[in-house]
Amino acid sequence: MKSILNLFVSIATQPAILVALIAMIGLLLQRKKATEVIQGTIKTFAGFLVLIGGSGILSNSLTPFAKMFKFALHVQGVVPSNEAVVAIALVKYGSTTALIMLMGMIVNILLARFTRFKYIFLTGQAMLYVSCLTAVILVSAHLGTGWKTIVLGGIFEGTLLTVTPALCQPFMRQITGGDTVAMGHTGNIGYATAGLIGKLFGNKKKSTEDLNVPKSLSFLRDSTVSITLLMGIVYIALAFVAGPNFIETKLSDGTNFIIYALVQAGTFAAGFVVVLQGVRMILAEIVPAFQGIAQKLVPDSKPALDVPIIFPYAPNAVLIGFFVSFIVGTLSMFVMIGMKTTVIIPGVVGHFFCGAAAAIYGNAAGGRRGAILGSAVNGLLISWLPLLILPVLGSLKLAASTFADTDYLIPGILLGNLGSLGTIAIVVGILGFLVVVLLISAVLNGRDKAKAAK
Repeated sequence: MKSILNLFVSIATQPAILVALIAMIGLLLQRKKATEVIQGTIKTFAGFLVLIGGSGILSNSLTPFAKMFKFALHVQGVVPSNEAVVAIALVKYGSTTALIMLMGMIVNILLARFTRFKYIFLTGQAMLYVSCLTAVILVSAHLGTGWKTIVLGGIFEGTLLTVTPALCQPFMRQITGGDTVAMGHTGNIGYATAGLIGKLFGNKKKSTEDLNVPKSLSFLRDSTVSITLLMGIVYIALAFVAGPNFIETKLSDGTNFIIYALVQAGTFAAGFVVVLQGVRMILAEIVPAFQGIAQKLVPDSKPALDVPIIFPYAPNAVLIGFFVSFIVGTLSMFVMIGMKTTVIIPGVVGHFFCGAAAAIYGNAAGGRRGAILGSAVNGLLISWLPLLILPVLGSLKLAASTFADTDYLIPGILLGNLGSLGTIAIVVGILGFLVVVLLISAVLNGRDKAKAAK
């Protein structure tokens, strides 16, 4: 049993393998030639590895940024990091987490098949993290590690990962100009909020991608050039604040601190280029392949993919969102220091990926103003909500780290508070969540039928 669980988790948590298998199934269902099946499967697999590699390059280039920032400001506190929390929790709840994840995938597919929410969540590591969060909270609510926790946890996760892409899809249509792919990330609640704020307070006609650039500076329209220059300025400024001694002795192995900062900025831009290439490869293969699944197994279904999938649509918004979100996180940190609460140190990687996506959503619905306001509000959410989820995770003593994205924080806080009211409350809450989703689907389907009949 343990080896089977290990195999399942190994496949499901490797997005390249998982999505390649999905592409292969889709192509087989369409009865494509063997050569087309092999080509589509391998290209999807390679495309995802390129995307993951690019994301890794981005994250690695941000690591010294975070260390310089922390040293320059001399702050200690809690750093939101999904990976750190899950690594600790899996030691105790590994089997329960894996079984919840399996149950959650089944619930997701069933809901996509029988409701109007046709989204199949394909970001494996995100599924694992949500499963782990769910396991921690349910066990802390005295449900144990048996079948009740697995079934209830799977229902909760599967329902959540079906609904959150649906919240984002109206804005995804505006971002991508189509309806073939959905957002499968754990910041979806924040992104949908950013899109709504952009819609309410922004001006869609003034996009971040239409910024007026003088002819003499037209070379800045090349995203590789503009990202390298902007990040170079930021890295060098932070390097001066942190000081050459810290960088050359702790980070760069003796390389001059300015040169080191420039290389990190260039590495960040290189990672962005790699991500864009991976996105192009994936979309070229997974969308056509997914039509087989949509036709045969889950009619009209859409793949919900990881957050970098939208970066090519608004490169300017990516940078705006990162800086706005990080500034909001930094200001929030100083307010927490003044209030003498637990201090949430802004996680650079979280603010980059979530802030960038929030800005893209805000821009799609409300232009530049929407991008700024949307990423600012998302920045506030991921800066302050960790304070509320820490008590829920207290039994694990995760004082040095916590979950980072809105789809862990908001559902986790709600689920944890239900758990504090007792076993019955959390059972009723999870089943009620499922029932509400089913009722909303039925009501909306009825409304559509009534419109069509007129």
